Amino acid sequence: MSEWQLFGVRGWGSSLAEAMLDWVGEPYAFVDVAGFDRPGEARERLLAVNPLARVPTLIGPDGQALTESAAIAFHLAERHPEAGLAPPPGDPLRASFLNRLVWFVSALYPTFTFRDYPERWAPEAADQLVERIDSYRRSLWEQFESQTGEGPWVLGERPSALDVYVGAMSHWRPRRAWLKARCPKLHGIAERADAFPPIAAAMLRNFPPEAAS
Repeated sequence: MSEWQLFGVRGWGSSLAEAMLDWVGEPYAFVDVAGFDRPGEARERLLAVNPLARVPTLIGPDGQALTESAAIAFHLAERHPEAGLAPPPGDPLRASFLNRLVWFVSALYPTFTFRDYPERWAPEAADQLVERIDSYRRSLWEQFESQTGEGPWVLGERPSALDVYVGAMSHWRPRRAWLKARCPKLHGIAERADAFPPIAAAMLRNFPPEAAS
């Protein structure tokens, strides 16, 4: 295998890895596993490379698997320090970057896992679970908004992988219209991320205008 293989679904979490691969200029093949969240061929194909059956799953040219978006961000940033995906070690913004990136994957991202499949976690109270998770997720976005400065990007004047997360995840519930009303700084970052040249094509592939809401 001479290039990366990205197992994903358009508009899902694999959009994060897709945008970051484009940003650093790594060639890759996109392996569409739409429908992996139910029994079938796509799920079996994904399970063969990731026992958690989650996207993104990135297989390197050496056959090594990366199955967490934060791990993909760290790895690509180390391979391509010149791309600016992350502040380098010793940079004053490094600690803030690390904290916020892990916040995305440990606090915000899991809400989608539980909210999108409430019957798996609370079959007797699925509606209640959805309502509580939706409310909690909105509070998380508002928390992040309160900790974001006035610059054009999450870290101020410098774009980073954090802006990929804001751009992609703001297309998911509660979506851009809510963000514009309640988190205007993050909404502005999301719109700039859509147009940021290194990732604009990936964002358009995953979130075409007709799908926006």
